[in-house]
Amino acid sequence: MLLVLVCCLCMLLVVTLLPISYSQHYLVRSCDFIRLQVFYLACVALFGACYFVYIQFSAMSLAAVLIAGGILVIQGQWIYPYTWFARKEVASSAQNATHSIRIMSANVLMSNDDYSALIGLIEQHQPDLLITLESDANWQQQLSCLEELYPYRIYCPKDNRYGMHLYSKYKIKQQRVCELVEDDIPSVHVLFENAQGITMQGHFIHPAPPSPTEEDTSRPRDTELIILAKALKNVTRPIIVAGDLNDVAWSRTTRLFMQISDLLDPRKGRGFFNTFHADYFFMRWPLDHLFHSNHFTVKRIKRLAKYGSDHFALLTELVYKPEQVKAQYSTETAHPETIEMAETLQIDSCSKRQVPTFYND
Repeated sequence: MLLVLVCCLCMLLVVTLLPISYSQHYLVRSCDFIRLQVFYLACVALFGACYFVYIQFSAMSLAAVLIAGGILVIQGQWIYPYTWFARKEVASSAQNATHSIRIMSANVLMSNDDYSALIGLIEQHQPDLLITLESDANWQQQLSCLEELYPYRIYCPKDNRYGMHLYSKYKIKQQRVCELVEDDIPSVHVLFENAQGITMQGHFIHPAPPSPTEEDTSRPRDTELIILAKALKNVTRPIIVAGDLNDVAWSRTTRLFMQISDLLDPRKGRGFFNTFHADYFFMRWPLDHLFHSNHFTVKRIKRLAKYGSDHFALLTELVYKPEQVKAQYSTETAHPETIEMAETLQIDSCSKRQVPTFYND
């Protein structure tokens, strides 16, 4: 049994060390997704190793303890910022504060036909901005009942699981639908005005994941995140970025995105908010994201109830508090080699100039 335990730990160690590589192959990058699961398995293995040390100390049982401990330390460093023990990156607003903007993002799963369940969630939580992903022409028709509630809308239906729709209660002043990296994989970029008359930018994306059925490497996904981060680096107006990034919150690419853009992650210090997979509690990770500039505090973040999709919807309520700017800063420190690293990960033909930033408004 001890030999089996050591063999299992060696496999977990390989999965732990592979993502340290800068390889963008999907087999390597998929190891980023399961850090939580590996951490939990290593905890169980550590107890087992300690039991073997207790009943009969040996070099092999000691090695099992050390390997399990090493895995816990390495994985723990990646996931710790998203636990309740870590410092909150974004300050909390008072619960009685009038909300500035409430955003709901939902990957609907194109084949899902439980339209009423999602509509019920929307009516219950009344988001100011609603982003649907994987929404096709059929979903657009089914959600037409929302048009009276949302006077500003952007439709981009597709039957390739990369359709996107934006429903807004706020006035959209400028809008662009772009295919930043790959054909038929759109992103939506808007300049909008909130209820207080503050002009803000919204960028909503859904890059392709690294997987054997989609992309052999994470290079297209990484490129979309990197050029968006570069484009937003020096923008001074309030910014919100949301969507299904097909990447986990703690991955190198997502951290690189935050380092370059200086955007904040309101989940840090508050929890994982694992939005995928809705059907398997033991295989869940944070795949749907919201980042914002330091103009906001956070009133609440909530993973909503199941509605037939393989994703949970994510609801984030932000309060515009520009006086908090000096009190909030990203925990992702940009190092001199950050830009150089980004250049090696992105596709050379793609540029930040492809991202609409509405400088002329």
